[in-house]
Amino acid sequence: MKLQDKVAIVTGSASGIGKAIVMGMAREGAAVVVDYVGNNDAANQVVSQIRSAAGKAQAIEADISDPAQVNNLVQQTLETMGRIDIFVNNAGLEYKHPFTEYPFDLWQEIIAVDLTGPFLCAQAAAKAMIQQGDGGRILNISSVHEDLPMPTNAPYCAAKGGLRMLMRTIAVELAPHKITVNNIAPGAIFTPIDADVEANAAIEKQLMGEIPLGRWGKPEEVAALAIFLASDAAAYCTGSTFFIDGGMMRQSGSL
Repeated sequence: MKLQDKVAIVTGSASGIGKAIVMGMAREGAAVVVDYVGNNDAANQVVSQIRSAAGKAQAIEADISDPAQVNNLVQQTLETMGRIDIFVNNAGLEYKHPFTEYPFDLWQEIIAVDLTGPFLCAQAAAKAMIQQGDGGRILNISSVHEDLPMPTNAPYCAAKGGLRMLMRTIAVELAPHKITVNNIAPGAIFTPIDADVEANAAIEKQLMGEIPLGRWGKPEEVAALAIFLASDAAAYCTGSTFFIDGGMMRQSGSL
């Protein structure tokens, strides 16, 4: 198993890409923490699925935009699992509005979750990893939109662009501690966050036309990349964005 005896926290892992990552890491031998906000039913179902397959998992509620809740997430993990080897910043949100009409409160909410949250989580995780003294892995689930513009989605794109430079900077700072930091940048992955596109046949056709491989990506494909980057096989990978987009970045216009 690629992650045997490792401990991983995955934020926003009750559904979508986060769920695929946390379940995949559990299958590879990691003890995992399912972070969620609000109703705990989905998170508990993920934990039950992992435990039914003889994996180790627990659910912890934490709003990653709140420093106190982030610290509690890390401390609870340390108390119950003893250490933290892998931290995956997956939680995120987006709302689409024309730029000139974009509500300021939604800008603040997106920046808080999509950029400030990964900052807080990476900082808390890095402190624990440094104290442990044997390195670690920090992964951010970014987006092709850390580089590719998307009209009506300015705050999301700004947050993901900021996440790219946050990753690059802390990768250099944390390298002496054997902590690697990388971004995974998905393109069109079939998850609930893209329900508006999936429900509109014309828009979906346009999107598929922008992807050389001509299909949606699967959450499990993103999870496989996350597992590789969290493993010993990727010990020499740090400070980079790994795009998983079916070739979208090489062909796409502004979506």
